[in-house]
Amino acid sequence: MTADFLAATRTFYDTIAEDYADHFRADLADRPLERALLAAFAGLVGEGGEVADLGCGPGRVTARLAGLGLSVFGLDLSESMLAIARRENPGLRFVPGSMLELAVADGALDGVVCWYSSIHTPDDRLPALFGEFRRVLRPGGRLLLAFQVGDVARRHEDPWGHPVALDFERRRPQEMARLLAEAGFTLHSSTVREADAALDETCPQAFLFAGAGRTDRSHESR
Repeated sequence: MTADFLAATRTFYDTIAEDYADHFRADLADRPLERALLAAFAGLVGEGGEVADLGCGPGRVTARLAGLGLSVFGLDLSESMLAIARRENPGLRFVPGSMLELAVADGALDGVVCWYSSIHTPDDRLPALFGEFRRVLRPGGRLLLAFQVGDVARRHEDPWGHPVALDFERRRPQEMARLLAEAGFTLHSSTVREADAALDETCPQAFLFAGAGRTDRSHESR
């Protein structure tokens, strides 16, 4: 199952990479709340903090985080997306890989950003995904998770005329917070923004800030 959804996601984004990058090139310029949340994340991590932008796509969020003073690298399944990210951000590091199996040492990172990139992970793989995020974060490290809110996945078919399709999962912040807590995170804030028709949105957008707690969980009895 894991290999199937990873292969489907990789194929989808390899196919649409150039169109996707062109369409969303100025995406953050139209989203002041999102820019503020990324700035808040950078402030919480601290200047020079080691951060991974997981599922980075063409690298627009990676570049924003670098501009905010973080030592950041981007990771993505799609080599086509990574090629665009490297072309447009030559001073930054972008590596291929899966969020479920990060080639990062335990506790090596100060922060993880998962910006709408958990939305292709099946429900039964979310505990493993969040466990991997927790593994690579030092105690007290920060996570910023963005996703669309809802109960039913939206299937995108033939984007920009390309013969590919992929499901985009929508989830409830309360359920995501529960799964994060089970993985050893403490939720610090939950922000939900209503859909903006001017941005062609059809559902609310959620942004969760969480901190990595102690892995032995001894603090839970206090």
